[in-house]
Amino acid sequence: MTALHDDRADVTEITPPTGDTQTETDMSGTSTDHPGRALLPTAGGAESLAALRGILSGHRLLAVAAALVLVAGTGIGLLTAPLLGHIVDLVVEREGPRALTVPLVLLVVVALARGAAAVAGGVLVARLGETVLATVRERFIERALRLPLERVEAAGSGDLVSRVTSDVSMIAKSVRQALPEFTRSALTIVLTLAGLAVLDWRFLLAALLAVPVQILSVRWYLRRAAPVYAKHRVATGALQHQLLDSIGGVRTVRAFRLNGPHAALLEDRSGAARDVALRGLHIVTGFFSRLNLAEFIGLAAMLGTGFLLVRNGAVSIGTATAAALYFHSLFNPVNAALYLIDDAQSAGASFARLIGVANLPAERTPEGGKAPADGAVRVTGLGHAYADGRPVLSGITLDVRSGERVALVGASGAGKTTLAKVIAGIHTPTGGSISLGGVDVRELGPEGVRRAVTLISQEVHVFAGPLGADLRLAQPDATDEELRRALATVGALDWAEALPEGLATVVGEGGHRLTVAQAQHVALARLVLADPPIAILDEATADAGSAGARVLEEAAERALEGRTGVVVAHRLPQAAAADRVVVLDGGRVVETGTHTELVAAGGRYAELWAAWSDSRQEADVPSAAGARAAGHATADVPAPGPSDRSGAGSALGGGR
Repeated sequence: MTALHDDRADVTEITPPTGDTQTETDMSGTSTDHPGRALLPTAGGAESLAALRGILSGHRLLAVAAALVLVAGTGIGLLTAPLLGHIVDLVVEREGPRALTVPLVLLVVVALARGAAAVAGGVLVARLGETVLATVRERFIERALRLPLERVEAAGSGDLVSRVTSDVSMIAKSVRQALPEFTRSALTIVLTLAGLAVLDWRFLLAALLAVPVQILSVRWYLRRAAPVYAKHRVATGALQHQLLDSIGGVRTVRAFRLNGPHAALLEDRSGAARDVALRGLHIVTGFFSRLNLAEFIGLAAMLGTGFLLVRNGAVSIGTATAAALYFHSLFNPVNAALYLIDDAQSAGASFARLIGVANLPAERTPEGGKAPADGAVRVTGLGHAYADGRPVLSGITLDVRSGERVALVGASGAGKTTLAKVIAGIHTPTGGSISLGGVDVRELGPEGVRRAVTLISQEVHVFAGPLGADLRLAQPDATDEELRRALATVGALDWAEALPEGLATVVGEGGHRLTVAQAQHVALARLVLADPPIAILDEATADAGSAGARVLEEAAERALEGRTGVVVAHRLPQAAAADRVVVLDGGRVVETGTHTELVAAGGRYAELWAAWSDSRQEADVPSAAGARAAGHATADVPAPGPSDRSGAGSALGGGR
């Protein structure tokens, strides 16, 4: 007797440490066991089946063809046992070697036909599975990319990351390996039992004696395994979230000497994963030991039945041999089918998590199709809070004329970035109203806001692929000449054409590595191609260093020509060059006016400008002294860059 060996790592469950319990959620997305996080929704069983039926309905022909080929291949393979039984009868009756020629040739033909059908059926099933997977993945990504940022933050980034990585990988693995094997195994079981009934109904009864043990084994396994997989899916998200926090914020962790606590937390979760993995292995081992018992009972009953029937002359030795071979051939299919319930449990949990997000209500598209008349921005009584009772913005009122350049200035935490993201539609205001080009954003809808406003932050992503394809994300039908014009506008054409293959050069992950300044050039070129009436630059030049920042500031100026610009200024010269400066403090607008007016007013902005001017003078002194000591004439010394902010520079850093 045989049983499949368990060499899977997917049994492992990752359990959060005490005090950080998480559970799967229903479609409301509410987690009752983790008050601090509202995980993204998970579809129920009925909803998952309905989604699967809907996807398969568009591929009926492929599904039917796969089923027919697999049935034909399995049916042909079942001819092996009767042919072997016939050979046994010929040997018993001493028919001679010549009588064996035809059965042996037929065995070869059956083997070849079965193999060809198995390959064809496997290909069709795999194609069907990959088609379903691609559809689910596309629906999930399309919906996930449009989730409100608050919803993602409430769930934790690890929840979404684990769904798009480990859950998709689990389904892909099941589709490519488990689905074809399970389909073949199920068909083999059904048709083999039918073959036993054809030989003699009493053989079928003997084979069915193993079924109660198998059913009890499966029930025992499912009761214990199902919770493991449900917890595993959520715990994977918790681990992803912790890893993102620790690795993504490594600078903060080191700066505040949090290495120990973070390492201890990861160690606790790893220890919990080890303990649960051992429990999972114990469950699998117990499951297969019970299946081995079922095999023993069934085979013993089959051999005993064959002995009695042959002794009574009811069947020939060859028929009894065929029946025994039939039952023995069920070992692997039955074990595989039952064992693949393991995959089905895990894949089903992953599928439900993907469908839970994919089935979230679509973005509301307002009727009427209004579009902004120009690039004017009006913010009235705006409020926003990341957590209840802790407002970040309060009573913001701001009017930006079409084509005007406005700089947002303030200390870290003043609300500059939050205001920029609320105007861009990334965050939803908790109070007040916003209108773009004279149209309320609620009438524009999310898609209308995205067409009207483009936000560029200092965290620019370069997508893997040709540079031209990366730029065409902003304008899919742009020609190469239009791409070059956009690059030329932001001063990036020279280095782009100097790349090994020009616009066809593969950049991003695994390709040509772009510098920070070049990546921002790409983002600004996308802005030119998208050509929105309103552009928001949120510290878009902060990571380029002093010299690089000046180059990017000039590029940003050219990219903003002809459109309304809202700039979150991390360098006060940016604010000084703007048409108007808006100073925020504590989530409120405390000053607004031109650079000259605000400096003359002697308020908050004047203090920041004075502090910045002092820091520049302090930076000039040692540089000039060093130049004189070297016997050279002094030159202009650039202002402290973002990597060396002091005084007002640090007060103008990032943050909400």
